[in-house]
Amino acid sequence: MLRLSTKGQYGVRAMFEIAKSYNYGPISIKEIAKRQRVSIPYLEQILNKLKRDGLIKSHKGPGGGYVLSKKPQGINISDILTTLEGPVTITSCLGPKAKGCSMVEGCVARLLWESLGEKIEHFLQTISLNDLLKEESALIRGNNGNHRDTSKR
Repeated sequence: MLRLSTKGQYGVRAMFEIAKSYNYGPISIKEIAKRQRVSIPYLEQILNKLKRDGLIKSHKGPGGGYVLSKKPQGINISDILTTLEGPVTITSCLGPKAKGCSMVEGCVARLLWESLGEKIEHFLQTISLNDLLKEESALIRGNNGNHRDTSKR
């Protein structure tokens, strides 16, 4: 089973909260933590990585907090997960340490995992924070029949 770490999950959720306040100014880490039920110390680690990679900016002082560095449609889920998790690697033979595997060359299963990883990466590149904002609006309106159909990707 493929699993995303909590760092990736919380990072997407935090970026979603920052995107929600895009037109309203900075959102505090305290508010993000409260809305997403994440501890502030763990969230600080995540937001620092996102800031270092240029996905968000921070503003200090009263009324300070975090803002996106680009419009919500300019940041996709792949950007966030690559910053927090690294590149999509389905198995250890695809990662940087694959050179230790004696079957790297000519392994049919490896080609399968590599292709799957590329498809996942492509899918994540097609979903922006703006798409998540639209999804939330549809959910709030109770218009579930009008949501983005990701099953055909």
